Amino acid sequence: MSDPTTTAAAAPFATQEIHAAQPADSPWWRDAVIYQIYPRSWADGDGDGIGDLPGITSRLDHLRDLGVDAVWLSPFYRSPQRDAGYDVADHRDVDPLFGTLADADAMVARAHELGLRVVVDLVPNHTSSDHAWFQQALAAAPGSPQRERYIFRDGLGEDGSLPPTDWQANFGGGAWTRVTEADGTPGQWYLHLFDPSQPDLNWDDARVREDFETTLRFWLDRGVDGFRVDVAHGLVKDPTFPPFGKHPGGLMEVTHEAPYWDQDGVHEIYRGWRALLDSYGTPERILCAEAWVNPADRLARYVRPDEFHQAFNFDFLETRWRATDLREAVRRSLAANDSVGAVSTWVLSNHDVLRHASRFGLPVDGARPNGIGPDDPQPDAELGLRRARAATTLMLALPGGAYVYQGEELGLPEHTSLPGEVRQDPTYRRTDGVELGRDGCRVPMPWTKGAPALGFNDTGAAWLPQPEAYSDLAVDAQTGVAGSTLELYRALLALRRERRLGLASLAEVHGLGDDVIGYVLTAPDGTRTLVLANLSSEPVAIPAQADVLVASGELVASGELADGSLPTDTAVWARLD
Repeated sequence: MSDPTTTAAAAPFATQEIHAAQPADSPWWRDAVIYQIYPRSWADGDGDGIGDLPGITSRLDHLRDLGVDAVWLSPFYRSPQRDAGYDVADHRDVDPLFGTLADADAMVARAHELGLRVVVDLVPNHTSSDHAWFQQALAAAPGSPQRERYIFRDGLGEDGSLPPTDWQANFGGGAWTRVTEADGTPGQWYLHLFDPSQPDLNWDDARVREDFETTLRFWLDRGVDGFRVDVAHGLVKDPTFPPFGKHPGGLMEVTHEAPYWDQDGVHEIYRGWRALLDSYGTPERILCAEAWVNPADRLARYVRPDEFHQAFNFDFLETRWRATDLREAVRRSLAANDSVGAVSTWVLSNHDVLRHASRFGLPVDGARPNGIGPDDPQPDAELGLRRARAATTLMLALPGGAYVYQGEELGLPEHTSLPGEVRQDPTYRRTDGVELGRDGCRVPMPWTKGAPALGFNDTGAAWLPQPEAYSDLAVDAQTGVAGSTLELYRALLALRRERRLGLASLAEVHGLGDDVIGYVLTAPDGTRTLVLANLSSEPVAIPAQADVLVASGELVASGELADGSLPTDTAVWARLD
């Protein structure tokens, strides 16, 4: 880390470098912007109300025009859909709900024609209870090879009627379910860290490891460019199965101290996967970990040179709208990843959390609910969108990779008025409605204002209803409209690529005040960009020699400064060269 310096010719402020620039010829994934498609909500080609692969293929032009580098698709594999596809019954086939393997091939081919890489989801922690392996396990006897693919244990108590441990499931209730044996008697218990329909696999079984390597090769041979790995921190469990119970901080926040999260044995698995992907040569195929792991140095272990290429930055995603908190999250992320030569990633929304256009409209120090219903306090929509636009402007300037969740480029809010009878998230059912779940961020995309289902399909059917607010936010209603959120994203992504911000060094700007974030990014070719985000209650002057390139909102008059000043909850990029 360099000492603070002030260069009068460059800028009238002190800066301190906290991250070095990367080579201009770095692999594609080190600065890629990857767009997440939630298949059942992107576009519906056959009109049944659920999105599908042909629908996705028909709308890929939108992503080329947006300016992203790759697309990541949530699961489209064969599944009974009890958890929207994350309960996989066959990892090497497409569910008829979404199409066929030929449709998958056509989607990958079209994406490549448009210059987009394709990353697909991989769900290795568990399968569906409909999976052939689990059905075989249920039919087999305790101790059989069929049961060894999963985690079966005898119950406690004289009659085995108590679960083997006090572990809790993330979707509510206990993490063990008892089976009825083939002879009709109560039998063993199996582990499921999520829903009972999602039994956990036993990664100590060589057959499980071999089968997933077969799955990796199956999709790589079909042309995919990488995998996002679901629950990457959960595959290995403490073999002593110690008691743990429900942690007061919430199960997804508990990491290494939990006997089923972030156990050291996961790293051997991923080193094998990395070697397999590397064997395919260039351009590199990538692995991205969904690993809810704290602290940052534990997460950095997943992105060492022989493991994952990237890991989701949940620390940044969960940071409150406070300048000091955001600044610290950026420092932590860069320091931890730089220590192992990895890139940081940045993300604000996905299919599991409140959309950030609504999250930032809640009180900064208030609760962060798992879903919002019609009877709950409602987000301030105007404030939330203003802050979301500023947060995105800050995020897309940061060096490393970035992830964009479908619809955030439209400023879509959470659907906060869904009635209970239409909700489908298993969290809602398993907790008897105490936790509303994730349906509000998974509502179908609006493409065409005034069209049936807002252009999601031609029939008007939709697996979740769209809120009225989505009509004015449709793609066609924002395309070409100056100041729209869609055009802001297009401008940011074009400038990010042009100015090589993903590979740039990052220097903090000092002396701006506690509530203003400032960075100077210097690209490999020396191009310098000033990024300012104003979280204070008053406008902030933009340096006179800084040539504004893009702002998340309108600037305000500021005396002799041609570009004006930065209002509260607004961010800006400006040229310094």
